[in-house]
Amino acid sequence: MKEKLDELQRRLKEAEVGGGEERIAKQHAKKKLTARERIAYLLDEGSFEEMGALVTHRATDFGMDKQRIYGDGVVTGYGTINGRPVCVFAQDFTVFGGALSETHAEKICKVMDMAVRTGVPMIGLNDSGGARIQEGVSSLGGYADIFHRNVSSSGVIPQISAIMGPCAGGAVYSPAMTDFTLMVENSSYMFVTGPNVVKTVTNEEVTAEELGGARTHASRSGVAHFTAMNDVECLKQVKTLLSYLPQNNKELPKHLPFEPDKEYCEDLATVIPEHPNQPYDMHKVIEKLIDANSFFEVHKDYAPNIIVGFARMGGRSIGIVANQPMHLAGVLDVDSSVKGARFTRFCDCFNIPLLVLVDVPGFLPGTDQEWNGIIVEGAKLLYALSEATVPKVTVITRKAYGGAYDVMNSKHIGADLNFAWPSAEIAVMGAKGASEIIFKKEIAAADDPAAKLAEKEKAYADKFADPYSAARRGFIDEVIDPRDTRRKLLKGFSMLEHKKTERPDRKHGNIPL
Repeated sequence: MKEKLDELQRRLKEAEVGGGEERIAKQHAKKKLTARERIAYLLDEGSFEEMGALVTHRATDFGMDKQRIYGDGVVTGYGTINGRPVCVFAQDFTVFGGALSETHAEKICKVMDMAVRTGVPMIGLNDSGGARIQEGVSSLGGYADIFHRNVSSSGVIPQISAIMGPCAGGAVYSPAMTDFTLMVENSSYMFVTGPNVVKTVTNEEVTAEELGGARTHASRSGVAHFTAMNDVECLKQVKTLLSYLPQNNKELPKHLPFEPDKEYCEDLATVIPEHPNQPYDMHKVIEKLIDANSFFEVHKDYAPNIIVGFARMGGRSIGIVANQPMHLAGVLDVDSSVKGARFTRFCDCFNIPLLVLVDVPGFLPGTDQEWNGIIVEGAKLLYALSEATVPKVTVITRKAYGGAYDVMNSKHIGADLNFAWPSAEIAVMGAKGASEIIFKKEIAAADDPAAKLAEKEKAYADKFADPYSAARRGFIDEVIDPRDTRRKLLKGFSMLEHKKTERPDRKHGNIPL
């Protein structure tokens, strides 16, 4: 008994070191921190309280009865980040490779249950070789217990997964069901089956980094929302992310102090190029509309034709969904639709208002898109924005063509305020394409078909490719001076802050998955 108490005192003393950010930050060059160092850096100094420090596994086969280590490969407990309570677990790769056992899983489930009961975010620091094979089905059952809690917690409390080492097999499904996944470059990976199995089954030669590394999941699969160079940067990102979020679905995000100015931006008057097909960077528009240096982009390297992320406007936390003309002209495709839909649904879960910036020429055509389900995948973004009941404000900066106009938070699917710049073009399709269809015979019969096409294109553009036709029908609330956009948005979000929406009585909808 004395040995157990001495060990407990030693472990608690380590935990009491707490924040120690300067000390831990010196570990940058080492890249990988220990489980306790990660918790120490993540939480406020001295705030961590450990749960289950004396837990050991129950296995007796294969010599496991002679290898009992306190904590059983995972550190669990609670503390604060910038004064806000959170629950956390950190898998310890130095103990059985961080492999999940029955008791290891029970510790994680226990702290997850506490997070839901107390209404605080749940943060998982994953670094595990997978299920502990010496325990057989008991470890598999442990994973299922965790998965079930991920689902029951979804939309109730924010769930964040930081992948800081290996995460393979069934272990990957827990992070996949959390709200955000962060990965560390060159030291973390995720895959259902590893390189050896892939080679055996498909004869493909691939490294663990190529198959499931941070860059792969950030840019190709979309599994990772953020990547970091090392553990410390990853943990900093977790802290930044939390600063935009409420504690749970019953609260609003915290407002920061804000002093209004004239809120007028001359630069926005010239951001749209004169030629309608010339691209521009939507990031420049975003930076001029939001509070200074407040944009925190999500999924930065995945589906870059749409931008999603958090920002502050007048001290309020908001979510931004914006087409990006710099990539594929800002079209919607399979990946960008799913990216936008998932982010929209998260914001709606946690009472974060949405700003949608529109410059979209339509959906990407082609067999690749059709065969990969653009009909269903595109409908996900439409469904998500239609379903969302948080304050929703739209600004059309330039093109809003075809079905993509409807999808991108139009008035028809429940947007609260819809603004358009004078440069906006709201139409079924571009003036040239429309003219080629409508006036096909006339153009073909003309002495100069090119001149006739140009004439008809201008006539169509003058009649339809502007925001005023939509404004006359009430589909646009106001055509505004671009320089006055931030002021309009500040007043709009302020007015909508206490918006209430009655939903139909139903168990849940059936989003097209």
